[in-house]
Amino acid sequence: MSLIKRNNDVWFPTIFEDFFKPDWMGGIQTATRIPAVNIKENDKEFTVELVVPGKSKEDFNIEVDDKVLTVTSEHKEEKNEENERYSHREYRHFSFKRTFNLPDTVNDDDINASYENGILKLTLPKREEALPKAKKLIAIS
Repeated sequence: MSLIKRNNDVWFPTIFEDFFKPDWMGGIQTATRIPAVNIKENDKEFTVELVVPGKSKEDFNIEVDDKVLTVTSEHKEEKNEENERYSHREYRHFSFKRTFNLPDTVNDDDINASYENGILKLTLPKREEALPKAKKLIAIS
């Protein structure tokens, strides 16, 4: 409990101020967490992996618009406990948004996504014309 001072003298305790502090109540928690990302490339595709544990695949929204890949997630959690004398509620809201500029070599019509063990994995295949060509021997005439 803190005290209000007037001219360095204790005036009265601030009981109500301490009682209604948000950290004391625990109440509303809002967080924006940007997940860690790994991006890999091989001859055929790019792979984007986002670390987002504790979610379900329904929590994600993945869009491609004008060569920009956007991954968003919003999760609201409500916990409600009641007894005869009071109601105790806690809310949590976690969201993030990640955007990636896609290179022209990506075939954005065939992007696939999967979610397993807390990892959202996006597979971005390369366009046919961007794939490496096999060696070709040229005959000398």
